[in-house]
Amino acid sequence: MSASNTDQQREMILAAQQEGKGATYRTYAKLSGPGWLQGAITLGGGSLAGSLYLGIIGGYELMWLQPLMMIFGIVMLSAIAYVTLSTGERPLAALNKHVNPVLGWGWAIATLMANMVWAMPQFSLGTAAMRQNLGIFPFVGGEYICAILLFAVGVYVVWLYDASARGYKIFDVLLKVMVGLVVISFFLVVAVLATSSGGLPWGKILVGFIPNPGLIFEPASSLAGYVAESSGSEFWHTEIVSAQRDRIVAAAATAVGINMTFLLPYSIMKRGWDKHFTGLARFDLATGLFVPFLLATSCVVIAAATQFHAEPEPGLIEVHSSATVAEVSPKLVVAYEGNLGKMLAATGREATPEVMAALPEADRILAATLIQRDAFALANSLEKLAGSGLSQLLFGVGVLGMAVSTIIILMLINGFVVCEMAGKPSEGRLYQIGCFLPAVSGALGALFLWSGKAQFYLAVPTSRFGMVLLPIAYIAFFFLMNNKKLLGNAIPQGASKVWWNVLMVIAVFLALAGAAISIFNDKATIPGTGIAFKTIGLTVFGILFVLAIILHFKGKSSSSG
Repeated sequence: MSASNTDQQREMILAAQQEGKGATYRTYAKLSGPGWLQGAITLGGGSLAGSLYLGIIGGYELMWLQPLMMIFGIVMLSAIAYVTLSTGERPLAALNKHVNPVLGWGWAIATLMANMVWAMPQFSLGTAAMRQNLGIFPFVGGEYICAILLFAVGVYVVWLYDASARGYKIFDVLLKVMVGLVVISFFLVVAVLATSSGGLPWGKILVGFIPNPGLIFEPASSLAGYVAESSGSEFWHTEIVSAQRDRIVAAAATAVGINMTFLLPYSIMKRGWDKHFTGLARFDLATGLFVPFLLATSCVVIAAATQFHAEPEPGLIEVHSSATVAEVSPKLVVAYEGNLGKMLAATGREATPEVMAALPEADRILAATLIQRDAFALANSLEKLAGSGLSQLLFGVGVLGMAVSTIIILMLINGFVVCEMAGKPSEGRLYQIGCFLPAVSGALGALFLWSGKAQFYLAVPTSRFGMVLLPIAYIAFFFLMNNKKLLGNAIPQGASKVWWNVLMVIAVFLALAGAAISIFNDKATIPGTGIAFKTIGLTVFGILFVLAIILHFKGKSSSSG
């Protein structure tokens, strides 16, 4: 954005502030942008899956989780914005200079890895939405056309972002439209459920927004009765609690990812914002990030809870009896029998069809509840309420909007990362190459890599590395926010300082808790080796911690000498 445009926006803000809050907020709404970038990346496949799984395993009782994590994520993003706008220093250089280069470079490398790998499932998600939900290019080879289209759209929109001030404006409008489509699509899904014959239990839904950390240790109350009535209560208790923890961590991790902490400061610096834009940055995060995220994820949780929580697929729990009245997907039957088989093995019983058929209904309902579902299964389940065409259209548009907007933002972030690591301005050929890399890895990866074992090898270490580095990034910016040498007179004072630090400490604690649960609850191993991924994660964390301490004292020794 040109200096003249930035000066004009600064004058608009200062003039509006003289008129009062109403005029200020109207001006903020006109100038918003970076917050919508954050909204576009967080409303991706990860948030969709996280919301879906929360609804399946916890029903309405986990409605509170994603909004709470987003609130404290916004606290840290606001702190990052405040430091950037107050000092004008580039965050990576500031971290390396004022905190620790291990934290700075670890932050950048983890963001780069996340961008390159997580572009792949976004291309897969967008392709599936076009072919399965919207019925576009359903023929053999159609996935190649879908990948090319997604690639072309991403490249074009990113080019608009870097082209000119007019391109900026067009980009902002397109992004807001895409985020709006995602929210409206899932809002209409809930509207369909609310107007169906059974309606929705709004009382339970509202109560579900009250935080309940006990779900980390106990099954959701709607499943507790089935656990008590089952023949393997100890097994089901452990399985459900473990599943809840996994879903809680996954949903928390996708609320604010490590690459979002990189995007915000560099997107506002690219626009030329300074300390006069601090209020706009906070307003932007509230309206462009929190509100769309709250609406979209809550709608998906409600839909998933209504259709799948303790609601077995018709005919599934009768699959071993002669009373089967509906045809069930073989894939679901295999997953269902697998859950029952694990329970029977844990209780010393043989897993035969006869034994499974004789199990109490509670066992069969719990086995069916723990089956993984995806967005397309949810769309199919709504067909009886909205009709095949409408349900598929609503989900298709919403899922495609999520995929496209996330691809675009991953590309933008990668341009910032590549330029910053090279010490170059975020513009020109190097910036464009950095932006295009996730589009290339995403398109090719979705077609040839993001399946089977390759997906496992890429996704697991990247997600673990990103989750471990997220609290480290939070801690790094906590120190920057309290660094007198960096902030000077802009450092928060008095009650403001107390509030900032209390909220940031809570955010850091939540991120650390999520990282710890993510690592210690992980049972995955590298195939053929027996080496646990959590062992690798803890080793990497230990090495980074020791290296950070060494460089910290080395820096102190150099400065004193």
